[in-house]
Amino acid sequence: MDPGKKSLSRRSFFGQCGRCAAWLASGLILKKDLSPSGRLTSKDLASEARKERVKISLLFALHRLKQDRPDWPNLGFDFRPVIEKYISILQQKFPHYTFLVSLVSGPEEAEKIIKADEEQNVDGYAVFQLNCWNQVVQPAVATGRPVLYVDFLFAGSGGFLVYTSRLKREKQPNFGFIASDRLDDVVAAFEAFARFKSPQNDRSFSQLVEEIRIARTPAPGYLTCYPDELKLLSAEETLYRLKDAPILLFRDEKGGQPFQIMNIPVLNLPLAELNQAWAAADREEAREIARKWWKGASLVLGVSWPEVINSAAMYLGMKALLDKYRARAITVNCLGGFYGGHIHAYPCLGFHELNNQGLVGACEADLRSTATMTAFGMMTRGRPGYISDPVIDISRRRIIYAHCVASNKVFGPDGPTNPYEILTHSEDRQGAAVRSLLPAGYLTTSLEIDDGRQEILLHQAKAVGNDFNDRACRTKLVAEPLGDLEKLFSNWDRWGWHRVTFYGDLREAAYRLAEAQNWRVVEEA
Repeated sequence: MDPGKKSLSRRSFFGQCGRCAAWLASGLILKKDLSPSGRLTSKDLASEARKERVKISLLFALHRLKQDRPDWPNLGFDFRPVIEKYISILQQKFPHYTFLVSLVSGPEEAEKIIKADEEQNVDGYAVFQLNCWNQVVQPAVATGRPVLYVDFLFAGSGGFLVYTSRLKREKQPNFGFIASDRLDDVVAAFEAFARFKSPQNDRSFSQLVEEIRIARTPAPGYLTCYPDELKLLSAEETLYRLKDAPILLFRDEKGGQPFQIMNIPVLNLPLAELNQAWAAADREEAREIARKWWKGASLVLGVSWPEVINSAAMYLGMKALLDKYRARAITVNCLGGFYGGHIHAYPCLGFHELNNQGLVGACEADLRSTATMTAFGMMTRGRPGYISDPVIDISRRRIIYAHCVASNKVFGPDGPTNPYEILTHSEDRQGAAVRSLLPAGYLTTSLEIDDGRQEILLHQAKAVGNDFNDRACRTKLVAEPLGDLEKLFSNWDRWGWHRVTFYGDLREAAYRLAEAQNWRVVEEA
């Protein structure tokens, strides 16, 4: 998703929520004299003013109350019940707090609210990240007042992780964060505001929230994994073979000159060539492939038969291009290409099929992740990597790897298969995508290669199941990290949101590959 989406004006934003009074059943009402910021206050503020110990400005960062664009959690998502629930429980648990409520789509609106808050003499801010990339927390932190940053999981998690790691790196003492699917954990974090204001307090707000977060994170569970023998190529052999394993990059309609990443050739091709390959695909052959996919799926929901045929034609087009250029991997700016009218089918099912064959089909023209899939797929003799947008949930001490593309042959082309479903692409509820029900009990290794820094990022986790939450991407592999969960919040600003997850213990393999190139490994947990 694009962090640079144009923000709404405050007038248009609040106009589309019916002035927010009708749906707020939690006890908040609109002031008769509505402030320019669209501020809501508790109806008993006047009578309770003398009792209040803490005044908190609640900033809900989102595009619209009813989502009008493809982004996490999904097009058409109604945030009203979510906001009502947060406000209701906070009022119940903190009767002597004053809560000022604002809906905010970007930094300019946040700054207007913060200016108004100077008159209100607020004690701090709670920013709820409801969509991914709305930059609201940064202006709040810049005030110097305590800021509690809350992730609404499978909705705002991308921005939450990236912005949190950046603010952690800056060591902002007034910044605290919580990422939990358990509402009680969010409520507990709000206690930090009163503790911070106490005359006896000698700790920063960041330290107070960290103590609460760590105390509420469960201890590691049973982390022993099933046996999983890996037969690896040597690092030297892998690097040698990668020189003849090109990546086809379809980023935009222009293309460009070829280049290399980690000595892997990259052919920068225009989207028009991919669209032509799709158009030229044999539709009868596409029907046969679509029939195989349809019959093999344990569920097909919301996807028409013609759409599956269309996806199969895209697969045949991609396969033809891989054969033409003798390439091993292909990565496509899928949503940009589709919404821009440059391609006319989603590549998700085609990527699924390529990955099952030991080739590489990679999402979003993410070249770094594609190189990671290519290198470690080669080294593991064909095991598929799984690009994901991770989510961290302290309530279960889990990381959830979420995306709409995944193989169902995680142990390689000759290994066993796991069930899969064919569903729409989650963010826009269009096209055809995959929910792969990935196996539990095995060790996974998540990686990213950075050619510029000459580093390999790595963490490991035990796969423990699948999450079926309808928000966000279709495949959601749930895993328990090995190592320090707190440390896992720290690298998203430098490495981006994506990670590539492989089944198997690839830690030693990563060190060997790094050593062979005089690179270094960064262990993020």
